[in-house]
Amino acid sequence: MIAVSCGQQTVDESLKAVDFIHVNITDSFWRPRMEANVNVTIPHSLEKCEAEGRFANFRRAAGLEEGQWQGHFGFDDSDVYKVMEGMAFTYNVSHDEALRKQMDEIISLIGAAQCEDGYLYTAYQLRVNDYAHPWCVYKNERYDNLVSSHEFYNMGHMYEAAAAHYIATGQTNFLDIAIKSADHIYDIFGPGKRNAIPGHQEIELGLLKLTRCTGNPKYAELAKLFLDRRGHGLDDASAYNQNDEPVTEQKYARGHAVRANYMYSAMTDVAMLLDDSEYAKAVDNLWEDVVNTKFYITGGFGARYDGESYGDSYELPNASYNETCAAIAGAYWNQRMFLLHGESKYVDVLERVMYNGLISGISLDGTKFFYPNPLIADGTYNFNQGNPGRSEWFNCSCCPTNDCRFMSSIPGYVYATKGNAIYENLYVSNEAEITLGKSLVKLSVDTDYPWAGDVRTTIKVEKPLTFAMNLRIPMWAQGKPVPGDLYSYVDSSAEEITISVNGEKAAYTIVDGYASVERKWSDGDVIEINLPMPVREVVANDKVEADRGLVAIERGPIVYCFEEIDNGKVIKAAGKNSLEDAKKAEILISKTAEFTPSFQADLLGGVVTLSDGSLTAVPYCVWDNRGDGQMTVWLKK
Repeated sequence: MIAVSCGQQTVDESLKAVDFIHVNITDSFWRPRMEANVNVTIPHSLEKCEAEGRFANFRRAAGLEEGQWQGHFGFDDSDVYKVMEGMAFTYNVSHDEALRKQMDEIISLIGAAQCEDGYLYTAYQLRVNDYAHPWCVYKNERYDNLVSSHEFYNMGHMYEAAAAHYIATGQTNFLDIAIKSADHIYDIFGPGKRNAIPGHQEIELGLLKLTRCTGNPKYAELAKLFLDRRGHGLDDASAYNQNDEPVTEQKYARGHAVRANYMYSAMTDVAMLLDDSEYAKAVDNLWEDVVNTKFYITGGFGARYDGESYGDSYELPNASYNETCAAIAGAYWNQRMFLLHGESKYVDVLERVMYNGLISGISLDGTKFFYPNPLIADGTYNFNQGNPGRSEWFNCSCCPTNDCRFMSSIPGYVYATKGNAIYENLYVSNEAEITLGKSLVKLSVDTDYPWAGDVRTTIKVEKPLTFAMNLRIPMWAQGKPVPGDLYSYVDSSAEEITISVNGEKAAYTIVDGYASVERKWSDGDVIEINLPMPVREVVANDKVEADRGLVAIERGPIVYCFEEIDNGKVIKAAGKNSLEDAKKAEILISKTAEFTPSFQADLLGGVVTLSDGSLTAVPYCVWDNRGDGQMTVWLKK
């Protein structure tokens, strides 16, 4: 049975996220980043897409201008789609008519480039045969290099952008192009047809979103078919692209981390939409493996530069890869795991990713990016695709354009509903309108989170209404940084968490990590939760060789780091030998050190710093915004 929810069309679903169109974020942490995305990052990315020929390829494929295919990789088309997805999410906030018209112009160009039968891939349409770029090589026909061509990968991003555009605008002009493409692919690769799989997983996610938007089950069935075909000897049967064994038999995360996390996200969607218990069991096993043995304290995924891949269990070098795209894909996966199971631990991981190793990938001004996100840097080693610090763009710019779409989509992660319950997952200042049954509930949230743990939610209803407010109790507020034992606090004691309604202590029950306050709510009722935020020292499981004898510092959901600009030279040499380099850190945290938090309004957009008098730590997510230099998350004590 397929349960769907998308924009104007809804069918019953047991647990569903509140769409981004119903939540307006107003807080001082995310709002400036979202505005930088709207005003700087998206225009910057559009300019780069024009300058490097991405738009020209569509014009040339459409016959609107002469010229050969221009670019670096066959997946360059996807950059346009990802920026479009970000623009669609952005339109929800701005309702800017100029933005809508700009999107319509791009959609018209995409539609003009599409072949009559639905095929669309500019690299093939312009007949690229450049052996310096094997991603683009074709022998004779369409789809003759699925392992490397990224035809399906591009289409997946197009479908996701079209779904976002439809939800945000109600228009079907982009969705129609996506459906035409998906129908074309279904006719060639659907049940009983050509037996092949995507090289880089992504189309599965797009197809599943098309099912949500259209109610047509065939797109979800094709997504599952592509997944089911993996691990049976088709194409490149390797662990690198998770094609070495059937997906439902995979228990250990391995291979290219972005491909893996996109695939796990799609598998989780299949488990939900198709009520597939075998898929649910598989993603549970994979999640446990990642979170217990392969997950960075900063919320990063993918230890190795070689293959941009997951490492072995507990292989977590600090000169890590942690691609920004892998963090974004990891956020997608954990959101879906929450929707599958309804447990707060998945949002705990999502929050860690979002506040640390994901937004570290983009500068505060929105113009510079990290491809990898290491936990140690010496200020000279060119870890970032040829630079020792941030870059304005990359030949392969999947990360900057992924930033465009994720930063605009954040409102869609704040709330969820199930029956007569509202789940408050992320604590951000916002205004929201949420439908429960036939009733409308408006929420107004005021908080200084993540710098303070006081969250005040005002409830607005037309008449008294009984429902449950499920408030997530973060794991970090309960004496644990993460699920499992990969990381732990030196002092695991937990201070009292208080919850009140209209100033009076509230009665609540704990369900799946949420404090559930169920009552008849009246207009103007206020529910408040206080989450104490002591400074915590973190240690890694002793099996993590790179971090033995070292500690990291956290406060609330924020992981901290030590930069050269605040502390002088702290690292003798970085490079890739993370174990030795981390242990060469020249500064120590005193065994009696007590770090004091202090909000610095004029520093790095306004952050809480931590200081013990001799050392100063800043949030990892804002490092390298004051120039290149040395940095480390882990220090000796």
